[in-house]
Amino acid sequence: MDFLDLPASTAARGTVRLPGSKSISNRVLLLAALAKGTTTVRALLDSDDTRVMLDALRALGVGVARVSDSDDYEITGVGGAFPVKQAELFLGNAGTAFRSLTAACALSGGEYVLKGVPRMHERPIGDLVDALRLLGARIDYLGQEGFPPLHIHPAELAGDVTEVRGNVSSQFLTGLLMALPLRQRNTTIEVIGELISKPYIGITLAMLRRFGVDIARNGWQGFGVPAAARYQSPGEIWVEGDASSASYFLAAGAIGGGPVRVQGVGRDSVQGDVRFADALAQMGAQIDMGPNWIEAAAPRAGRLKAIDLDCNAIPDAAMTLAVAALFADGVTTLRNIASWRVKETDRIAAMATELRKVGATVEEGADFIRITPPEQLIPNAVIDTYDDHRMAMCLSLVTLGDVPVRINDPACVNKTFPAYFKTFAGIAQ
Repeated sequence: MDFLDLPASTAARGTVRLPGSKSISNRVLLLAALAKGTTTVRALLDSDDTRVMLDALRALGVGVARVSDSDDYEITGVGGAFPVKQAELFLGNAGTAFRSLTAACALSGGEYVLKGVPRMHERPIGDLVDALRLLGARIDYLGQEGFPPLHIHPAELAGDVTEVRGNVSSQFLTGLLMALPLRQRNTTIEVIGELISKPYIGITLAMLRRFGVDIARNGWQGFGVPAAARYQSPGEIWVEGDASSASYFLAAGAIGGGPVRVQGVGRDSVQGDVRFADALAQMGAQIDMGPNWIEAAAPRAGRLKAIDLDCNAIPDAAMTLAVAALFADGVTTLRNIASWRVKETDRIAAMATELRKVGATVEEGADFIRITPPEQLIPNAVIDTYDDHRMAMCLSLVTLGDVPVRINDPACVNKTFPAYFKTFAGIAQ
């Protein structure tokens, strides 16, 4: 197995320019593809997840052209349903691509097979398929019921009201919202139960508005897509820096003295994960913020403080808090994180296992994790990453406790941040 040995460090300071947001990148690519006109997408994230989306869009008949050697792309939209009516798409472990393309393909009137890596075939999609079937979609499971891979057939016109559970993954609702303008009928989505990860739906609604579609909303329980909704290219759109990726560097500043400044997200961001900075502030970190930057430094006196936090709004960034808890006085409890169980890996189980390797006492439940830091971190821990980019990036922060760490399968960070370890080495001292 490939591995990377990270040296011990005791301080972190510097400035980091963030890669583009994965959440925004894949939303913008699909909306640009479905829109009328050509969209120049600036500062697109270059990662495994965006590459599988770009490849899929090409296979579906969308014009995709990279602007020289930049991270800018020109997407020539198809102005409605995909013109290619028969395709097999491989989508890796990209949930943002798989869920949204399932919905868009289901309403594009063709025969499509959607597959991914083995872990993608373990990630539930039944709630989205059920919601699409209520609207007339015809979708078959090619393996286990409720999970990919999928065979999609042309839809048959059915009702105009559907429902989706809100407590499994917000990506199901995002996929529906982005695809439903293809129906060209007034369509209502009812959310059953509490909607998790609401800020991610906020990103979706903001991106829809950029492409000319306004969704009627009844709180977080009901959404209406008008029959007249049509995507229109905004001409040019910039992708914000990735707020989830910002969490590692902000935590590094809070743990390692700092200051560490991230550029690309800030007070004006549409991403909910900028609220990670508020959680660090609750732990005692010094936080400063501008329209397009955030800076973090260690508490003025003493160590970070343990917190008890509902993390429903920041599920991805909350993983970083689990590692920051190693450097806090007291017992940290992160609650309302059931969605961790159905991500790239079972992140609650994985995080508990790896934190124990460095000496922490960890209690895990169905939707919480509780971390008691050790008096002394255990050096030379061998960290398994479970083909999960966020496990690798989070656990790199352990080195700030002046202990070396080995990261197995470091290339898993290519999913969202190929240059992560080089960037981290630039601030760790």
